[in-house]
Amino acid sequence: MKKGLILIVIIFSFLVLYDYAHALCVNVPEANLRSGPGTKYEKTWEVFKYMPFKKVSDKGSWYKVQDVDGDTHWIYKKLVTSKIECAVVKTDTANIRTGPGTNFSKNALSPALKYDSFKVVQRKSSWVKVMDEFGDTGWIFRKLLWIY
Repeated sequence: MKKGLILIVIIFSFLVLYDYAHALCVNVPEANLRSGPGTKYEKTWEVFKYMPFKKVSDKGSWYKVQDVDGDTHWIYKKLVTSKIECAVVKTDTANIRTGPGTNFSKNALSPALKYDSFKVVQRKSSWVKVMDEFGDTGWIFRKLLWIY
């Protein structure tokens, strides 16, 4: 019984780590996304610090990534990390609150707009404490975010 439980825990841990290994986060102030793996390819989108992506594949020093909308782009590997967790607003707007609930007031950052990106600092129930690129923090309802 114990061995079976240990095996299940190991397999579950591996699956969680495997999926997390495919999560990437922009770790520089600005990054250009491209239509192919190189600077000679057309720029498809300029993103900012803490934009999350799902890693699809890689070629040389470039990653093919998927964004919040499901579109794919290429990004230079040195512009992203898998060591931090990031989130992006997936709705038109999202209120940013001073605490984890609607009973807390909106903070000075509110509202966040679609494609605003953040570092995930903490989770509490269905709320996520986020930090922007300037170090300001607040809480956003989890369903308003795409966290890969």
